[in-house]
Amino acid sequence: MNIFNLPKSTEFGRVIPKKAFDVYTNTKQKKAFANVIKRISWTHKLSTKTTNLISKEVKEIQVFYIELKSQSEIKNLIEIIQKAIQYHVILVVQFENEIYFSTSAKHEHISKLNEQVIDCTFKSNGIPQSNNKVELKLSESLDWTFINFCNQLTGRNKPDPTYSEFVVKEVAIKNLEQKIKSLESKLNRESQFNKRVALNMDLTDLKKELNNIINQKA
Repeated sequence: MNIFNLPKSTEFGRVIPKKAFDVYTNTKQKKAFANVIKRISWTHKLSTKTTNLISKEVKEIQVFYIELKSQSEIKNLIEIIQKAIQYHVILVVQFENEIYFSTSAKHEHISKLNEQVIDCTFKSNGIPQSNNKVELKLSESLDWTFINFCNQLTGRNKPDPTYSEFVVKEVAIKNLEQKIKSLESKLNRESQFNKRVALNMDLTDLKKELNNIINQKA
């Protein structure tokens, strides 16, 4: 599958057996891999050799195509796949007539060899394959290519100067989004007027902070 119309030089074309992830899974997760995922294909490999793009912090980008039998537990299985693959992975996930995209910024685990730590995850909504507007643009560098792809999924359009700065910013955004969500839930449960006023003030401050981070100049 070449949904991004990537050059032939990047084609890889290898089916990955689900048992390749056994070392990262428990018994329940192994069963989920068998029941939820139909096939995992490693379709493209983006590197300095296959794209002629320079590499700074993003060494390679792999493109995987995952065909699903069902969508149950897929979020956990995607996380397992991301932790198991050393390089940045863009997942094209298909269920019936819809596709969606998922990828993660990550770094090596400090003590567990061959395991990655996920910094933040980016995911699109499900869309009919024929309506896909998401692109994987090979331009400037592998770092720029990855950041640009993530920004398409979030709706942000200005790549940060470096990959490290991009990750720091996105982690801060996602932490604030989680705090806002938690505070909104707490506000909805609160009935006392004075406490609601205080919570609303805190919520306003957090939203302002989030907006400032999203719109800060590089």
